[in-house]
Amino acid sequence: MSNDKIEFKRKPPIIKTIFGVFIFSIGALSILVGGYYGFIVCGISVFFLHKDGTEIDLKIEKYRTFIEVLGFRFGKWEDLPEIEYVSVFSTTETITVRSRTAEANVKSDVIVLNLFYNGNHRIKAYTTKNKEDAFKVAKQMAEVLKIDILDATEGESKWL
Repeated sequence: MSNDKIEFKRKPPIIKTIFGVFIFSIGALSILVGGYYGFIVCGISVFFLHKDGTEIDLKIEKYRTFIEVLGFRFGKWEDLPEIEYVSVFSTTETITVRSRTAEANVKSDVIVLNLFYNGNHRIKAYTTKNKEDAFKVAKQMAEVLKIDILDATEGESKWL
């Protein structure tokens, strides 16, 4: 992460990645033996291997939510609104992995940074499991955007 860009990219759970690689392998094998359906199967594997996230370019004051597939990012840049403050809070993130006959929920404790504007509108800017990393990024955003930081990681919120 450079000083001008902040990005949050959610990695898929390991089981989802394994399933995607398995499906891609089946598709590639099918292509090698001459089956055109292998292209479709390889295309389906993209749904398991993609990553999504948010990228904020502080230099040009724009942001975008994106989907990343094989290193290529797709998403529309939008103007960064007048940000009022950055909120740092702890939460539990649940990711659901589904297949035809089974479903699993993977829960993990994370710290999320949201940029608030126009009262209660927010942009999810960054997610991490490391509290020090979260405050380091929050301080960087606060300095560049000249805004305050709201620490909501404890029971009682406080301004920093």
